[in-house]
Amino acid sequence: MIRFFRATNFRCLESAELTLSADFNLIYGANASGKTSLLEAIAYLGRGKSFRGASTADLINHGKDEFLLFGEVQSHARVCNVGARNSRNGLEVRVDGDSEGGAAALADALPLQVIDPDVHNLVSGGPELRRRFLDWVAFHVEHEHLLAWRKFRRALKQRNAALKARATPATIRSWNVEFEVLAEALDGSRRRVLEVTRESLTRFGQKLLGTELRFEYQRGWNKEKSLGEALEEGLPRDQQLGATQHGPHRADLKISYDERQARKLVSRGQQKLLASAMVLAATETAQTALERPLLLLLDDPAAELDAGSLARLMTAVSELGCQVVATSLEPSALTPPPGAALFHVEQGKLTVIEAPDNTPA
Repeated sequence: MIRFFRATNFRCLESAELTLSADFNLIYGANASGKTSLLEAIAYLGRGKSFRGASTADLINHGKDEFLLFGEVQSHARVCNVGARNSRNGLEVRVDGDSEGGAAALADALPLQVIDPDVHNLVSGGPELRRRFLDWVAFHVEHEHLLAWRKFRRALKQRNAALKARATPATIRSWNVEFEVLAEALDGSRRRVLEVTRESLTRFGQKLLGTELRFEYQRGWNKEKSLGEALEEGLPRDQQLGATQHGPHRADLKISYDERQARKLVSRGQQKLLASAMVLAATETAQTALERPLLLLLDDPAAELDAGSLARLMTAVSELGCQVVATSLEPSALTPPPGAALFHVEQGKLTVIEAPDNTPA
C-alpha cells in the first residue's frame, strides 16, 4: 500500500501531496477539477504508464519539461521510496535509489488495479486487454512469468522480422524451436493462473451479477494441433501477411454466463460489473500470493451503475481488504466508511477534509 504520495507538474497538478489511509481514501470534486488526474498519477507510479492511454507530452503540465512522482510504499514492515520522472527524454524510475528495474520495478513495488469508466472494455474490447489481465495476475503469482513473457516477445519479434524480410522457409523454421519452447512456457503460466483465479472469478461474478461466470482460455492456436504443426501449416499465410498468426500472442479469454442473463449483460453497466468482478478477482488472487494488501483505484465507480449495482460493488470492494483510493463528484455518492480520508480537489488544488487515522489498532 502507499502511505504518502506527491505529484509535481502532472497534468493540471502543479504540486499535490496526500498522506493516505491504509483503508479507504475518497477524492471528490467537480468534473475537470483534477481528481482523475490525481488517480492517474498514483496509477502511473505503479505502472509507468497512463491507464487512460495518454502520451508523455499530454501528461506534463503545460509549459513544463517533465513531471515527477514520488511515493512511500509499505510492504509488510518495510517502507520503500518509489519515484518516477518522465520527460521527452524518457522514463526514469527509482525504487530505493535503484534505477535498473524500469516499469517492472514499479509494478513490483506498488501492485495495483484500476476500475475506471472504461473498464467495460475488458469484456467488450479486443483480446489484448484480456491477455494483459492474465499476464498481470501471472506477474504477481508466477515468479518466472515476466522473464518468459519477455523472451517470447523477443522470439516473436525475430520471427516476424524474418517473415517481413521474405526469408526462406528454412530460415523461418530455424526460429520455430525457440519460439515453441517459449510459447509453451507462457501458455502454461497463463493456464495455471487462470485456475488459481477461477474460484474468485466465480464468487465475484455471483456477488456483482447474480450469475455464474465461466472462463475458457483460448491459447492462440488450434487445440487439436501442436504449435509446431500449426506454425508449419500456417507458414504460407504467415509469409503472405509478414506476421506470425499462431501463438500465445493471439490468445484470448472467452467469457460466458447463464444464457438467461445474456440480454442484461449487453448494457454498459452490466459489462462494467462483469469487468469489475474480474478486476476484484485478480486483486484478491495477487493479494493472497503476495500476502499483503494491494492498492485498488476506483475512478468514478458510480458512473453507469444504478444504486443497487453500486452498493454491491462497494460492498465487494470493502470485503476485499485492500487499500482503496476512489473519486466521486460528492462524498455522498459513495458514502465513505468511518475513518476514511477525504480530499477535495478544485482546479488542480488539493484540500484535506479529513486526515487519515493510521494509528495501529
